[in-house]
Amino acid sequence: MNYLKTALFLLLIITSCKTEQKSKKENPTANNSTSDFVIAFGSCNNQVLPNTFWKEIEKNNPALWIWGGDVIYSDTEDMNYLEENYLKQKNNAEYASFAKNIEILATWDDHDYGVNDGGTEYPKKAEAQQLFLDFIGVAKNDERRTQEGVYFAKDYTINNETVKVIILDTRYFRTALTEDTESKKRYKPNTFGNGTMLGETQWKWLENQLKNSNASFTIIMSSIQFLSAEHGFETWGNMPHEIEKLENLLVTTNTKNAIILSGDRHISEFSKKEINGLNYPLIDFTSSGMTHSYTNFSKEANKFRVGNVVSEKSFGILKFNLKTNTVQMEIRGKNNKLYETLTQNY
Repeated sequence: MNYLKTALFLLLIITSCKTEQKSKKENPTANNSTSDFVIAFGSCNNQVLPNTFWKEIEKNNPALWIWGGDVIYSDTEDMNYLEENYLKQKNNAEYASFAKNIEILATWDDHDYGVNDGGTEYPKKAEAQQLFLDFIGVAKNDERRTQEGVYFAKDYTINNETVKVIILDTRYFRTALTEDTESKKRYKPNTFGNGTMLGETQWKWLENQLKNSNASFTIIMSSIQFLSAEHGFETWGNMPHEIEKLENLLVTTNTKNAIILSGDRHISEFSKKEINGLNYPLIDFTSSGMTHSYTNFSKEANKFRVGNVVSEKSFGILKFNLKTNTVQMEIRGKNNKLYETLTQNY
């Protein structure tokens, strides 16, 4: 009888161990037990290509999804065609399921704005804005319905700590770029002081958001890269005075622990810069693209790069530990595979 009890006990232990191993294998997600808050984000999502990442993103248990621009590809001045493409993405079965269970914030970039590399000159920007806000489910009485531009901010309070998310619009007010006729690059920096990335109204709004904030972390979503400026495509580096303006604003408003998120490039990477007056490094986390990527990427100059460029399709994850003031930033892709990670202690 005692032998039988012992055998049953051992069988129970073996079965339990096997179950635990199987569970770990089926869920390759990183351990979120030390994360108080998780943000997922991504960009460059073509509505006619397979959307394969929504279930993979869910494995990371994000509290918030941020669209970083190019939600769809629809360069057009035909608002009926633009609306059709937004609806095509909105009605994608896996995205629709994903969107039911998570809060979504978003900015746009050129291809969902309506014109490649476009800015303030685009004639249908007001109409396109309403369709974009329809897509992300913004209420009809929301302030974004009456303002020019899709910029927005929201605070998230977790365990008496605040994470502030700021969504910038780098399209609606952005003035002309300077074509580079002397090299193979598309653009070169404007003459210092010439042009605006955000426009006067949005700059004032941003200053007020930063000045009146006590957030422990400030996440700033820019559709285009902020730090990487040597590649010759769209970047804040095309208006170097605007880079200086934002960096100075972070210093003068004593903004705590700012992290910039970006997309657009069809590659993912981390950039990091020490700025005089900030007691932390400024990180620009680029995540792009979701349905297609720069698979032929070989090399590209970026003096601020940390780690390796990921040219596979991917999405971004930020895991906040508010007790230790630590953020773990991850570039993930197919089957939730972890490609690159950067952990910053603040």
